[in-house]
Amino acid sequence: MRGAGMKLRDTPSVSPALWRALPCPAAELRLDLVLPSGQTFRWRESSPGSWTGVLGDTVWTLRQERDRLWYTLYGGEAGADTDQVLREHFQLDVGLRELYRAWGAADPLFREAAKDFPGVRVLRQDPVECLLSFICTSNNHISRITAMIERLCSAFGRHLCHLDAQPFHAFPSLTALAGADAEARLRALGFGYRAKFVSGTARAITEGLGVEGLHQLRTVPYAEARRVLCTLPGVGTKVADCVCLMALDKAEAVPVDTHVWRIARQRYGMELGGRSITPRAHQEIGDFFRGLWGPRAGWAQAVLFCADLHRGREPAVSQDRDKES
Repeated sequence: MRGAGMKLRDTPSVSPALWRALPCPAAELRLDLVLPSGQTFRWRESSPGSWTGVLGDTVWTLRQERDRLWYTLYGGEAGADTDQVLREHFQLDVGLRELYRAWGAADPLFREAAKDFPGVRVLRQDPVECLLSFICTSNNHISRITAMIERLCSAFGRHLCHLDAQPFHAFPSLTALAGADAEARLRALGFGYRAKFVSGTARAITEGLGVEGLHQLRTVPYAEARRVLCTLPGVGTKVADCVCLMALDKAEAVPVDTHVWRIARQRYGMELGGRSITPRAHQEIGDFFRGLWGPRAGWAQAVLFCADLHRGREPAVSQDRDKES
């Protein structure tokens, strides 16, 4: 039963009949690099090497062993359909090793930075969840964003199950976040100025673009999708590019925060001027990396971001000063 308490199954040896596997070498996917690196905020390492989180309206545990991606569901049946959900979410049809080779051949700095960080790929997320989550990232860092999203889902999302006494919730509906009292409730949850942007964007989509219209941005050119997103409350260029890259199939989108801005200046010698990320600097950095890395430049940027994150202190995910702060 979906709402009942269940035990966490953290390895395939626990209830093996409830686990299922996809072929997936570590060079194509590393869960330990992708899931905690600021693309998504709904997964936690529930035991060493096992990651538990919510994807869609289902709670999953994922684990990699012997070139296999193992998974188990709580309150659902695993099968060919759920295989496809994971394939699409991790975009496993994109050959990552070939991309690493191409990026490394074009860019010795990439080759050096990426050599210890294989398997970093871009997730394909639900556009609503991705958009509202990244609105919460402005001037923030990963651990705090993760806690905020957890509070958001607990307060506004549908309860899915308990695992070892821990509750799991679906991501809230737009209707729930567009309610008259949503902004006040979000402020009480510690969202600060982001509260009006989360509730305001939920309302703007509900009353205007619609969920279907947001999904249809996957079919329009990158520049048009980014333009539409930037009309929403609290959405600057950085957040729009994150959503374009991670939810709207725009692999050329290069999100630029202070972290990437610093990489562009210090490692690639770009002369950007000033001490903040202007829209012009954002465009210049994106164009530079698209010219260097090609049509999946956003994927290459995700590798460098992840490598830098693991080698140093946790950076802020977003400081898009042109609109969000």
